[in-house]
Amino acid sequence: MTNVESIQARVAQAQEPIIRFLREICAIPSIDSQIGPVGERVAEEMRRLGFDEVRFDKMGNILGRIGSGPRVLVYDSHIDTVGVGDPAEWAWDPFQGKVEDGVLYARGACDEKGSTPGMVYGLAIGRDLGLLEGWSAYYFGNMEEWCDGIAPKMFVEIDPAVRPDFVVIGEPSRMQISRGQKGRVEFKVTAKGKSAHAASNHLGDNAIYKLLPVIAATRDLEPQLGDHPFLGHGKITVTDMKVVTASINAVPNEATIYIDRRLTFGETQEQALAQVQALIPPELRDAVTIDLLIYDEPSYTGYQMVIEKYFPAWATAEDHPLVQAGIQARRLIGLPDAPTNKWDFSTNGNYWAGRAGIPCLGFAPGDETTAHTVRDSVSLADVIKSTEFYALLPSLLPNR
Repeated sequence: MTNVESIQARVAQAQEPIIRFLREICAIPSIDSQIGPVGERVAEEMRRLGFDEVRFDKMGNILGRIGSGPRVLVYDSHIDTVGVGDPAEWAWDPFQGKVEDGVLYARGACDEKGSTPGMVYGLAIGRDLGLLEGWSAYYFGNMEEWCDGIAPKMFVEIDPAVRPDFVVIGEPSRMQISRGQKGRVEFKVTAKGKSAHAASNHLGDNAIYKLLPVIAATRDLEPQLGDHPFLGHGKITVTDMKVVTASINAVPNEATIYIDRRLTFGETQEQALAQVQALIPPELRDAVTIDLLIYDEPSYTGYQMVIEKYFPAWATAEDHPLVQAGIQARRLIGLPDAPTNKWDFSTNGNYWAGRAGIPCLGFAPGDETTAHTVRDSVSLADVIKSTEFYALLPSLLPNR
């Protein structure tokens, strides 16, 4: 049999445990980066499959390695999820989920626990068929939802301090090759005022009112932002507002808005900051300040990484050997030809490729339109098919 036929036969034999594994990890809540219990379940499966090394890193991400060759490949899948929101909006238990017409509906099924079983089993099957010779191949189950990029920074710079040659990201891609995304920078804009009783509001200075022209100007700024033929147009949105006030019967003495700025190629963090600064009317610049947001939340292990919330745009070229190997793998396992594309949302690629310059692509089951919704779901047939891709890909990648 050819490599592809051998892979497909092995994947078909493993179909039942792959699906059971997926359902079991979806059933374990991993909200707010609390990935310890689900990481333990993933570790159990990797040990059962004979991975050479299985452990947690200092941050609490789960690592599994097969082989000790000079080339390094990482399969990256975040195993934390957003919350469930209002439980009354779910027609089924969000963690136990349900299977209907071959689709698993559960929190995290799409975003992105759906890629973990295929990655874990794909690596084990690839090893068994001799397709990982010369590789150190890692499964990397990590926390990403609240600050993408921190987990790969840990991997490359701190623990295990290994720089991959290639990375495959398991964010939902509809079984197509995703090879880039916009970047992001997050700001807070704070206005200071003066408190007073609402009945004597003329004695106060309302901080909310000072932000109204900034909010309106932010709304109207987007058409002036940069554009790129692949990544698309820059975006800017006011996403939140917080007020400091003595009571709901008092003039607020402080107000803060939060701005999410999506950066296309050709736009920099400094340019984005200057654009927002220019939105503040001159007469208010002494009372209104802008700050780049910082992420400093400790992980569930207590490990703290302090980083600015700036995430670069990235794209891997269509003709890059990694992308070409991904296209070839899709074709060989019988998926119909499809153009490569990009993600609209942010992924760990902002560190792997955007900061570290490591070639990466995305491939996974799931449609991002169901992510973070009560219809969070993944096709089980695609979960099985993706296993074939993950098993085959290393054999198609170039030598150093």
